[in-house]
Amino acid sequence: MSAVLVEDRAVTPTPPRRARSIASALGALPTFVLLVGAVYCLFPVAWVLIAATKSSGELFSTTTFSLGSSLFANLSELVGYRDGLFWKWMANSALYAGVGALLSAALSGVTGYALAKYSFRGRALIFNALIAGVLVPAVVLAIPQYLLMAKIGLTDTYLSVLLPSVVSPYGIYLARIYAAAAVPEDVVEAARTDGASEVRILGSIALPMMVPGLVTVFLFQFVSIWNNFMLPFIMLGDDEKFPVTLGLYTLLNQGNTTPALYTLVVTGSLVSVLPLIALFLTLQRYWRVDLLSGAVKA
Repeated sequence: MSAVLVEDRAVTPTPPRRARSIASALGALPTFVLLVGAVYCLFPVAWVLIAATKSSGELFSTTTFSLGSSLFANLSELVGYRDGLFWKWMANSALYAGVGALLSAALSGVTGYALAKYSFRGRALIFNALIAGVLVPAVVLAIPQYLLMAKIGLTDTYLSVLLPSVVSPYGIYLARIYAAAAVPEDVVEAARTDGASEVRILGSIALPMMVPGLVTVFLFQFVSIWNNFMLPFIMLGDDEKFPVTLGLYTLLNQGNTTPALYTLVVTGSLVSVLPLIALFLTLQRYWRVDLLSGAVKA
């Protein structure tokens, strides 16, 4: 009887060696694509890091990845340029990006929660309009925004760059999606049953649950405003109000007649990236906490 059972037992066929090798290669393809993408993204950063160590003479006479010995001299020259104008540009960028992203995240959180949890007439129309707004490039809106700011006399002011950055259709869209998934209807209804006001539900229950999503909105908007060039280029004329992107552009243009300024542009580009890296490393803990909480719930 045992012999019969052995003979009838199903035997899993072993795939041919060629099929196994093809499957292994296909499995490694996504990793290879990600590595290529990482190299593509990190190559300019590596170039800027190395180029910032070179003097103006070494920048054009040495090979691409040969280190120089003038990093601290370049930093000192950058600090002393026009009595520290570069740091004024950095402070302006921090003001535009920090305040703009904070206000944008707050507005996106409130608007996204309202679109996700309240039923009112025209809600679908508003949400569809937001999706359409996501598809419109910011460059297309720069000229109309300039005309509006000129109409009310706000051009060449801090507000001319700050105000257009507060409203982010993409941020509202993300907040709406996150609020619908992260804030349970049962919790909201229980709070209403206990007599909590809508403002208290939003401030004490909904927004704390939406923190990881709002941090994402803040980070996206901060990077977008920090890297913004076209809007300040159109709105501002006083270089004391320039963000770092526009300030480095003016230095680059002056480099056509003064090649020594090219080292300041490269060194300034390296310094301008550091706040973004520090911000990402600081805020990523919110994503880890959110992933861990999701795993615990599952």
